[in-house]
Amino acid sequence: QVQLVESGGGLVQTGGSLRLSCAASGSFFSINLMGWYRQAPGNQRELVTTITSGGITNYADSVKGRFTISRDNAKNTVYLQMNRLKPEDTAVYYCYADFYPYSGTFNILDAWGQGTLVTVSS
Repeated sequence: QVQLVESGGGLVQTGGSLRLSCAASGSFFSINLMGWYRQAPGNQRELVTTITSGGITNYADSVKGRFTISRDNAKNTVYLQMNRLKPEDTAVYYCYADFYPYSGTFNILDAWGQGTLVTVSS
């Protein structure tokens, strides 16, 4: 199984920047997709961005041009650089990964981090 531990959340003013990190550990064969979701109070959890093991990225329209996802496969770590933050970016940010638990399987499992709070003040 995979355990995901996020770090880097906090309080920032509008227009500021934050960098989130998420490190994966545990017993697995390989990690496929990694990404970030967020959930604001009263809202459903929504996709922010994902990145494949080959580096192909996908972004929600609301963060394109402001957020950048990157990944260090050797460290099983994904990063989210958030620039030009807005109050509407305030949410709990969750790291996500799907992975192959062992070699030779086509069965993909998924894992979630515990979440890290990002608060953008106006």
